Amino acid sequence: MRDQVQAVPDVHALRARLEHMQGRRMDAPVLPTHPAFTALLPGGGLRSGSAYAVARSMSLLLALMARPSQDGAWCGVIGMPELGAEAAEKYGLDLDRLVFIPDPGPRWLAVTATIAEVLPVVAVRPPAGSTAGRGGAETARLAARMRDRGTVLLVQGAWPQAEAVIDVADSRWSGLGQGHGYLAGRELTVSVSSRRSPNARRARMLLPAADGTIELLGAPTERLVPRHRDEVADYRTRAVG
Repeated sequence: MRDQVQAVPDVHALRARLEHMQGRRMDAPVLPTHPAFTALLPGGGLRSGSAYAVARSMSLLLALMARPSQDGAWCGVIGMPELGAEAAEKYGLDLDRLVFIPDPGPRWLAVTATIAEVLPVVAVRPPAGSTAGRGGAETARLAARMRDRGTVLLVQGAWPQAEAVIDVADSRWSGLGQGHGYLAGRELTVSVSSRRSPNARRARMLLPAADGTIELLGAPTERLVPRHRDEVADYRTRAVG
């Protein structure tokens, strides 16, 4: 019995150390997202207080944000001037709870940190040439604020200690004939790799389908990704570049 009692603080210390190393709380709640992503994302959704490195696909980004927005979460979009309200609404985001900051300026990281203080879901695209994806003091402060507030950060680009890397590949549009016609839908592969598992989960889906919805095509599959640290870093850089 004494050994069991003594083990309790040791477990707590180990947990605190793991949370510090991983940059997130291990018991953080998960925000549900579209069912098409449930089997791909660690925990089945977007973990509060965590960052995700997301491919530069506006459809993917809006699809990830739609369910939290519909559930009442305020969302922010920073550094994406081409994103229009019509596109966001098409994917189901509540425009009454959506904050746009098209051009945050050179202090975009400070702006992002400020927005992360008050909004539960924040999407940002770092400007070209930014080194924030390599880490640094400002990035570490932002991560601390996210953990404290439970904010989900979706970054279009590389990001240190990301909960997961969400990538898209093999995109094919339908609806075009021999040089004519209208784009009706896009089929692509979404893959998710995380620090928790050496296997990247991937699924083929319509994003969007002809009617604007998101549809999963078949069951998700897994493939092994490199486990060597340098190889994993290189894979993630290529995945979000």
